[in-house]
Amino acid sequence: MKKLSATNARKIFRYQSVLLIFLAAFFVSKAHNCVKDFDSSAIIGRWDITIHMGGKELPSWLEVQRSGFRGLIGLFVGTGGSARPISKVNFTGGRISFSIPPQWEQGSGELSFDASLNGENLNGTIIFPDGKIYECTAVRAPALKRQTQPQWGTSMRLFDGNDLKGWHATGENQWKAENGILRSPKSGSNIVTDGSFTDFKLHIEFRYPKKSNSGVYLRGRYEVQIEDDEGTEPVRNVFSAVYGFISPNEMVAKKAGEWQSYDVTLVGRLVTVVANGKTVICSQEIPGITGGALNSNEGEPGPIYLQGDHGPIEYRNIILTPAK
Repeated sequence: MKKLSATNARKIFRYQSVLLIFLAAFFVSKAHNCVKDFDSSAIIGRWDITIHMGGKELPSWLEVQRSGFRGLIGLFVGTGGSARPISKVNFTGGRISFSIPPQWEQGSGELSFDASLNGENLNGTIIFPDGKIYECTAVRAPALKRQTQPQWGTSMRLFDGNDLKGWHATGENQWKAENGILRSPKSGSNIVTDGSFTDFKLHIEFRYPKKSNSGVYLRGRYEVQIEDDEGTEPVRNVFSAVYGFISPNEMVAKKAGEWQSYDVTLVGRLVTVVANGKTVICSQEIPGITGGALNSNEGEPGPIYLQGDHGPIEYRNIILTPAK
């Protein structure tokens, strides 16, 4: 076997060095383009959506999250119900799209979303499972972080026990004021305070018959669930949960027919729920709106709204203490 001359060895070494430099530059360029093509930071986060539906503006919500190095997943809240998981969010060329398999919406098709990113806004369309297409817009959801602890103002009774002054129904009214009790004897319209609030403490007492269901919407957007769940597991859509988002740490519901209570503190997005005297949610962040919210304008004050479309329900002693 011949030995390489010193001259030939130097030539081969130079060729190998040039080749390695070329390959390194090539792969660095490809990696740079890959990262550049997949710059997902512009779309990651929470979005407050408004769906323009036949002259009405209905609220919706989206959160886009990173999954692994290159993947995007998410959560979506439609015009009703809880947050649905999104297994894959597509984002390329300034456009976002995703679809959700059939669940319990009307129709048998997928729910599809497609929009373009323009600065801090989304503009696009949403296709519901029944095939109907609507335009939609979105803005980044506000963080709602408070820099100081609230100082509480004067407590006020939102219901005086005698009439519906200070409240209005969202449709044909079935609510009644009887003997200090705000009653909805059957499924019908929801009822909403005329006033709006930002940060507050709310005390409210309620009673329901077997298998009934209601909810207290904070700022008209975040539902603390009321349901006949005595003896069940504490998950994200049961008694004292922030519906679809936050589970209580314990199931403390009483039997149907008994008076029960919530003491809720809402500061920014942070919520504490004391149910029947026990703290079941402690200063947890509410990510976004519940389906059925009045609007998706999370940065604005909102009313207290009580659900009346899921069965009979009674309320009393509704006392709100606003932050100054």
